[in-house]
Amino acid sequence: MSGEQSVRAALARGTLRRPANLAGFLICAALLGFALYAQFHLRLDPCPLCIFQRIGIAAIGLLFLLAALHHPRRWGGTLYAVLIGAAALATAAVAVRQIYLQHLPPGAVPSCGAPLSVMLQFMSVTDVIRKVLTGSGECGIVNWTFLGLAMSEWVLLWAFALGVLGVLVNVRSLRPADSRAG
Repeated sequence: MSGEQSVRAALARGTLRRPANLAGFLICAALLGFALYAQFHLRLDPCPLCIFQRIGIAAIGLLFLLAALHHPRRWGGTLYAVLIGAAALATAAVAVRQIYLQHLPPGAVPSCGAPLSVMLQFMSVTDVIRKVLTGSGECGIVNWTFLGLAMSEWVLLWAFALGVLGVLVNVRSLRPADSRAG
């Protein structure tokens, strides 16, 4: 049996589900760790959209951790797959919004708004979310790149990859032999 066939067989049996979910959690933890390093060591203050992306990555990581600890069967795996996929899509959507703002011509970027902490003091949470998602000037600034990609573009790639991982490992292993409730 080749390496690829043995991985497929392990996925079909569900034996890779727990380690893959744990790996997803560790990747999210590493991404958040880098975000904190960039904020506190590189002195790159996060804009409101960056903070929302961090919340999204944290939610994905938490779901991966819960899936690893719970190690569900059948419908439980499907539920985790849906939740991880939805969190990844939401995170990717916020990243796409920031990428859009970062690629606007200089005069077309909206003006900077109040800091997120100030908005939370004076506005309802739904109004803050609506205001943040419209973006502002600080969300359109690219102050860090790696391999030619801005941080928001990296978040988009990682959110997509984590979403695919979460869906594949939590749905792929479903088969009649996994008929135990969970």
